[in-house]
Amino acid sequence: MKFRSAFTTGLLLLAGQAAPLLADEIPSSERGTLSLVYENDTFAGTDRNYTNGIDIAYLSAPNHAPLPARWFASHVMGADAGDTIYAGIGIGQSIFTPRDTEATAPLPDQHPYAGWLHARFSTSVDSGRTLDTAALDVGLVGPSSGAEWVQNHVHDLMGAEEAQGWDHQIRDEFGFMLTYERKWRALAEWRAGGLGVDVMPAAAVSAGNVLTQGLLGLTFRVGQDLTNDYGPPRVAPTLAGAGFFTPRDHFSWYLFASVNGRAVAYNIVLDGNAFRDGGPSVDRKPLVAEGQAGLVIQVGRVQGAFTVVTRTDEFKRQGKQELFGAVSLSMKL
Repeated sequence: MKFRSAFTTGLLLLAGQAAPLLADEIPSSERGTLSLVYENDTFAGTDRNYTNGIDIAYLSAPNHAPLPARWFASHVMGADAGDTIYAGIGIGQSIFTPRDTEATAPLPDQHPYAGWLHARFSTSVDSGRTLDTAALDVGLVGPSSGAEWVQNHVHDLMGAEEAQGWDHQIRDEFGFMLTYERKWRALAEWRAGGLGVDVMPAAAVSAGNVLTQGLLGLTFRVGQDLTNDYGPPRVAPTLAGAGFFTPRDHFSWYLFASVNGRAVAYNIVLDGNAFRDGGPSVDRKPLVAEGQAGLVIQVGRVQGAFTVVTRTDEFKRQGKQELFGAVSLSMKL
């Protein structure tokens, strides 16, 4: 199937990017970062709305980005000679379903069935105090995203009932999304006795036929070696970390909590197809708030995180507030 071919191609690209960094003599600070993020509402005991997301990404070693990314960082993003430049590539899939997955008829007041399969290309510039990231996501929304196949095969393996209404999903459409975001290292920080506390603001804007929105967020952290990263990764687009970390000790940890607000102008999985008629849609809400909290642990060249996420209603008559979990694993290669 098309989506399996896309995933295979993406994995080969990731492997090709990572291969030169496998030599043992390369210090951790000069290695690229491979990350896997898995999000699912099963962690909260539900199966509705945003029900599953997965993202696999590779971020280059610092200042080892390919020439086009370095040119873009310098001439478009305004990178200075002392800034650190990263380039990223990744693949991901997000799956959305209504509350009632047993119904075979259309459910006009519930979240439409939808899938989004995409590749992501990014360039990041780290000044030490701010991190700017420009990203392009391109892919497919609709049956060709493979969401129906993935969900029902996973349910079959788990012995769960298959979703019955995928015949009424968002129609096939090429999707794209441009995102620019900035994270500030610390609006406020305090360190004593090996522990630190910081507060990090973030802002982002996305535009495209998949999602058009603006985002403002704030993250509070307490723990060890907070300058190692900008927070753990998440499935885009949401308030997330940078996709890399810099191990300074064999072991470190921190707790975090964040809030963000989004002003949403268009969301294809709620508003329906942008360039095609006849797909399902619901009455989207323009303002959405999200809160998350979790734990990050780093051991050697590996970092893991678990996050609990809650999100206000994204459309009218949604019913219950969204709640799901996110697990990430990142490794310096």
